[in-house]
Amino acid sequence: MSLAEDAGAGAGRRIMLRRPPVMHVAEGPFVPEHPRVAEVDERWAAFRERVPAAFDGRVMHVFGVHRNGHGGVVMHLVETAYRYYAVQAPDFDLGVRPLGAKGITWRDGRVLMGRRAAWVAGYPGAWEFAPGGVVEPGESPARTVVRELREETGVEAAREPVAAALLLDARLRCWELVHRIEAAASAGPASDEYDELRWCDPADLPGPLSPIAAEIADAGLVVDHWSA
Repeated sequence: MSLAEDAGAGAGRRIMLRRPPVMHVAEGPFVPEHPRVAEVDERWAAFRERVPAAFDGRVMHVFGVHRNGHGGVVMHLVETAYRYYAVQAPDFDLGVRPLGAKGITWRDGRVLMGRRAAWVAGYPGAWEFAPGGVVEPGESPARTVVRELREETGVEAAREPVAAALLLDARLRCWELVHRIEAAASAGPASDEYDELRWCDPADLPGPLSPIAAEIADAGLVVDHWSA
């Protein structure tokens, strides 16, 4: 069954995983076919004014997602420039859908939540499961989420993360590969991605939650398998 996203598709794209995803990377880079090339540059300049920390690096664009039976999924990816994703809007959709890696991080029966800083591009002020980041070329999603955990929260992973689900964030136009992570002790300072970090009882999550965090909770993914 194909779950390749169409422009304007709604929420509800959810694949629960019982085995690691399979990824096929095509030769790139991917450059959207769009007549308003100059407008991309103008919109990127405006985006940089709003988010000065934004960097036009490389991300992995998801151009196909298919179920693989027995709780698996196959993703087809190609490298593209971050700016093609960042400049998109409801009236300016370039069809770029990057792959993100998100963690549900556990320690002593509590889950790590972060309130997104006011300066971030997506869902400022909302609470989410920490960490999260965009997968870069040459880096596995598991490696991305371990790196983001360290950089964003100052926490180290105790073991290799486990992929649990693939969700579509229709509002931000990206796919999120959600991992379960067992946390070790904190190892250093956190970045400024979050205004606040909090270890929470999974039955008492702070709010408001970001839409993708609410989707994670609704999917029943907030379960501490590491302490079971």
